[in-house]
Amino acid sequence: MDDLIAAMATALAQFSAGGDVQQPLRTVLVVPGRSGARTSSASASDAGGAGFCGVMPAFVPTPSALGAKLVTVYESNRARGLPTHLATIILLDPDTGELVAILDGRYVTEARTAAVSAVSVKHLARTDARVLAILGSGVQARSHIDALTRVRQFDEIRVWGPDPARRFALVEEMLPRVGARLVPVESPRDAVQDAHVIALVTAAREPIVARRWIADGAHICAVGACRPDQREMDTALVRDARVFVDSRSGALAEAGDLVIPIQEGAITPAHIDAELGAVINGAAAGRRAPDEITIFKSLGMAVEDVAAARLAWERASERGLGRGFVL
Repeated sequence: MDDLIAAMATALAQFSAGGDVQQPLRTVLVVPGRSGARTSSASASDAGGAGFCGVMPAFVPTPSALGAKLVTVYESNRARGLPTHLATIILLDPDTGELVAILDGRYVTEARTAAVSAVSVKHLARTDARVLAILGSGVQARSHIDALTRVRQFDEIRVWGPDPARRFALVEEMLPRVGARLVPVESPRDAVQDAHVIALVTAAREPIVARRWIADGAHICAVGACRPDQREMDTALVRDARVFVDSRSGALAEAGDLVIPIQEGAITPAHIDAELGAVINGAAAGRRAPDEITIFKSLGMAVEDVAAARLAWERASERGLGRGFVL
C-alpha cells in the first residue's frame, strides 16, 4: 500500500500536467433489466439484473503503462451473493500493443481508490488530524482504514454502515491491524461530528452527511457516488468547502455531488478549486488555513488503474506469481 500510494501520486501528477498522458472520458453503458426494456441511469441498478458497464482506457508514460479496465456495477448482485462491483484490467505492451497481462480489477480498484484518498489526505488534511470517520462498511471501508492510517496518525476511527452486523464485523476485523481506537457508531452524524478526516464510501444515492454536522477544518474523501444522479453530501457542504477532484472533466460529467449543486444553481463549475494532481505538482494550493473544509471528490480514473496494474504485474513477475499464457 505504501508503494501504491506513491505510484498514485505520480500518476495523478502526470495526468494533471498533461504531456503524453492519454485518458478519454470513460464510456458507460446502461445494461437493460431482465425485461429487456431500457432503463434510465437512475433506476438501472434497481431493475432486475440491470447495471452499468464502463470502459476505461489509458496510457501513462512514466513508468510506461498502457491498458484498459472493464468495470461493471450490479447492485442486484448482493442478493446473489456476488460483489456489486466487478472489474478486469488488461495491460498491453506500450511498444508493440501485445497483451502483457490480465488482472482481476476488483482488488486493484479497491486498493488504488484508497491509495488516492490517502494522497488527498496527505496534501489536504490538517497535519494534526486525529479522528477519522469511515461511512460505509464494505471493501472500500476496509481499504481506506488501511491506506489513511499510513499518512496520518489517528487516535480514534469511527465506523458507520447501514447494516449493524457488517459495521461490527469490520471493526472486529480491523482491530488487530491498527493502533487507533475503533468505534462502531449508530448514525452518520455520530461518525462525522468533530471528525478531522471523513471517508464517504457508501452506496448512497441521496446525501448522508450535512454541512451542519461537519466541523471547520475537516477533510472529506467523497468516494461512493459515481453517477451524475447520485450523491453523498448535501449542497450546503459542497458550497462551503474548497473542492478538489481527480479529473475536472470527469467530475463535471459524472459526479452527482457536484453536478446536482450546479444544476440547482448553488455553485458553478468554477467552484472546483483544482485537480489533486495540480496540488501535487505545486501548480495549485492545497490546504491554506486550519479551519477551511476541503473535499476531494474521487471518481476513479483509468490512469490510476493502469498504473496500479503495472505495479501489481511488476511485483508478481519479480516473485514468480501468476500464471503464464500463450496466445
